[in-house]
Amino acid sequence: MIGIFDSGFGGLTVFKEIKKVLPDYSYIYLGDNARAPYGGRSQQTIFNFTRQAADYLFNQGCQLVIIACNTASSEALRSLQQDWLPQTYPDRKLLGVIRPVVEVAAQSSASGRIGVIGTRATVESKAYQVELREQNPDLEIFQNACPLLVPLIEEGWIKKPETRMILKKYLRPLKQEQIDTLILGCTHYPLLFAEIKKIVGKQVRVLDAPKIVADKLADYLNRHPEVESRLAKQKTVRYLTTDSSEKFATLGSKFMGQPISGEQMELN
Repeated sequence: MIGIFDSGFGGLTVFKEIKKVLPDYSYIYLGDNARAPYGGRSQQTIFNFTRQAADYLFNQGCQLVIIACNTASSEALRSLQQDWLPQTYPDRKLLGVIRPVVEVAAQSSASGRIGVIGTRATVESKAYQVELREQNPDLEIFQNACPLLVPLIEEGWIKKPETRMILKKYLRPLKQEQIDTLILGCTHYPLLFAEIKKIVGKQVRVLDAPKIVADKLADYLNRHPEVESRLAKQKTVRYLTTDSSEKFATLGSKFMGQPISGEQMELN
């Protein structure tokens, strides 16, 4: 099985694309909705929560887990990959969502001026700056934290004028820096993709992060048959949440564009 983890609903934007590109596999999606959002929490807390989720998914039989949360990817992934995973689950794989998008951004930016929006934790971690400069040290990177967007999206305020006004305020400094590429550094933000494109204009390429992650995962599995061969292919999906299963089903169905049902569980 493939496990997909997010602090809440945002990872469903990634899972939706993964499921399109790789429809034959078995999946478990886990949203830690009871403790979301992660964006304002400490690095140690984010690490602990992410470790608990990965541990749970591996215990459920997942051979590969995707951390489909930018905050968790930026604050916890590297430590988990380097220290925890080799000691605890040496035959399993743990992947994030930052590296695939960074590779495309570095290759596609003509001017070398790249913008990043994300949660406060993701921006303050400088994970995107580090990864982008590993690809090309000459890149100029401009970031802006957008702490209000996740709560607005999860409240269903995507089309409200207040959300557009806040979005314009967040994007204005990046437009002033004349970026030519924009990374949506939070898996919730693709739900605002069309609005963001309108605000930044045609001169800025807004990267479709979920599609990039899905395509890169397909490529990864092609290059690693030793991982791919251990993945169940029964086309099954389970949706797990640490909060209300009813609320998860209602909002999660909007993210997925189809009815889904959730199972409530606990992480510890």
